[in-house]
Amino acid sequence: MQLRYAFRLYPEPGQRLALARAFGCARVVFNDAVRAREDARGAGEPFPTAGVLSQKLITQAKQTPERSWLGEVSAVVLQQSLRDAEAAYKNFFASLKGERKGAKTGAPRFKSRKDSRQSIRFTANARWSITGSGRLNLPKIGAVKVKWSRTLPARPSSVTVVKDAAGRYFASFVVDTDPGADAARMPGTDQTVGIDLGLTHFAVLSDGTKIDSPRFLRRAEKKLKKAQRELSRKQKGSKNRAKARLKVARAHAKVADARRDFHHRLSTQLIRDNQAIGVEDLAVQGLARTRLARSVHDAGWSAFVNMLEYKAARYGRTLVKIGRFEPTSQTCSACGIKDGPKPLNVREWTCTACGTVHDRDHNAAKNVKTAAGRAVTACGAPVRPGLVPAQREETGSHGFPPEPCAA
Repeated sequence: MQLRYAFRLYPEPGQRLALARAFGCARVVFNDAVRAREDARGAGEPFPTAGVLSQKLITQAKQTPERSWLGEVSAVVLQQSLRDAEAAYKNFFASLKGERKGAKTGAPRFKSRKDSRQSIRFTANARWSITGSGRLNLPKIGAVKVKWSRTLPARPSSVTVVKDAAGRYFASFVVDTDPGADAARMPGTDQTVGIDLGLTHFAVLSDGTKIDSPRFLRRAEKKLKKAQRELSRKQKGSKNRAKARLKVARAHAKVADARRDFHHRLSTQLIRDNQAIGVEDLAVQGLARTRLARSVHDAGWSAFVNMLEYKAARYGRTLVKIGRFEPTSQTCSACGIKDGPKPLNVREWTCTACGTVHDRDHNAAKNVKTAAGRAVTACGAPVRPGLVPAQREETGSHGFPPEPCAA
């Protein structure tokens, strides 16, 4: 399985200028590719191939006075930008034909230097490396300081340098994990669990464990409102407005980082302790259009379930998603009688058939576990979800850098 490992970068002032130059060149090549294909479509001509675009927009463009500065950055960065444009068009056409799952994908749009996220990608043939002192050596940028929070499990095949809205730099490595090492890290167990996701408690397990919702966004609302008010008072285009915008972005990034860390810790614990996990397939987009939208987004259910999915595939666990129309809150987990729908303010109820007193969320978690067991039995155990590939086709080049890349 291919995974991404992200580490914080601390470039020096000169390296920040070099990264800004690389971001700009990659953005220009991407926009030129989109413009060339849009012009071809308007003229009724066939789309130019990736090879033609590479020859025209990179090789020949470097020899012109208008684009001679493209030679100041690594050619691999420009080639990968063309690959991103190619992938964007493939996803767009696949979405039009109905071959791509999920929401409809729009046509590629021009990138802006004011975008909140800037990125460039280096594959193995760019000859990037990690120095003996632990710095990331990038072509035409230099050796950048890295904050290694953990050790890379294997040699990475590519690295993406990202600058986010808060002005932070990250290095995202694509690594092929070792199934044997993963199996040794988390040996098999005979425990199973059902999970009922909610707002009052983030998760209630079928064994009765209740995990409180941290509500990171709710707790930071006062600080976020103050920072947003300060931003709205600043004059557009001024340096003070740029500083205030950065302050708002950092506050939001702090909330997002705390939520992501909570999701990772909880999902890893559940995967380690259980061989099979059942969870509801909630309609998050529908719930996000109700009066509970802020709380739903604050919980981040989709991100949490996605973490469970790829970690289950990595460590040989079974994850079963229960249909959203399964009446888990209406069925008695003791006798199986469906007792009818109940409003959200009813947190405890008594079964009219057997008289069992149920906690609403605990009862739903038990029913999720039971439904997951039926699904595994019907489909044949063990059930393993498909492998989750790295995003944005970062593994376009095979092979390894010339130097060891273990942190």
